[in-house]
Amino acid sequence: MSQTFRHPEILEIARREGKVTVDGLAQHFGVTLQTIRRDLTDLAEAGRLERVHGGAVLPSGTTNIGYEERRSLNPDAKRAIARVCAAEIPNDISLFLNIGTSTEAVAEELMNHKNLMVVTNNMNVANILVGNNDCEIIVTGGQLRRADGGLVGNLAAETIRQFKFDLAVIGCSALDREGDLLDFDIQEVSVSKAILRQSRKTFLVADQTKLSRSAPARIASLADLDTFFTDRPLPADLKAACHSWRTRVVVTGG
Repeated sequence: MSQTFRHPEILEIARREGKVTVDGLAQHFGVTLQTIRRDLTDLAEAGRLERVHGGAVLPSGTTNIGYEERRSLNPDAKRAIARVCAAEIPNDISLFLNIGTSTEAVAEELMNHKNLMVVTNNMNVANILVGNNDCEIIVTGGQLRRADGGLVGNLAAETIRQFKFDLAVIGCSALDREGDLLDFDIQEVSVSKAILRQSRKTFLVADQTKLSRSAPARIASLADLDTFFTDRPLPADLKAACHSWRTRVVVTGG
């Protein structure tokens, strides 16, 4: 197989897994380690990947990848995380779900919940929950981000400040090894901070690809959250930090 055919598949694996390794790709394609190293170098020079020890990751940057691409990134893990998270969401509560494909997956798992009042700044979440007749839906308003159906800005934050939620389920664009939740949009970050302030209990839903990404704006720390739902065990140092912060980590697989 020539590099012309390998490169798109390498990028697809990187999007799905968050990173690729030289050894893993060499075995996958049945080529030498040197061949894969050349492929990764070519992709890095083209700005498609960033080289790291033993492989490559999706490039860091100041802009997020597209919404449809995010939807197709690690979908099985997102569904598994959403199922476990939704199982811990009780009936008869007020709930906030924010912007993101992971929180949309949680919304899909709430079809049989009863007597929920869900407030959201995510038009996709609102449209999903229309299918649950036992769910009252409140949309925050705000500036519509056409790329992903998110509502951001001062109006969204001001609406959120009118509530005190029993529970908030949030996502993030990236998560660093220090346990900081990161995002690309400053307006979205201000809304996320308002959500955390107005919630009695907070859940984070994020698959392991978020640990392979970077974003410039800080939302909060895992230390500020009650439970983190993810699909694979955390690195030892971050796991220890969560333990010291009393942030519960629920691993759904891997």
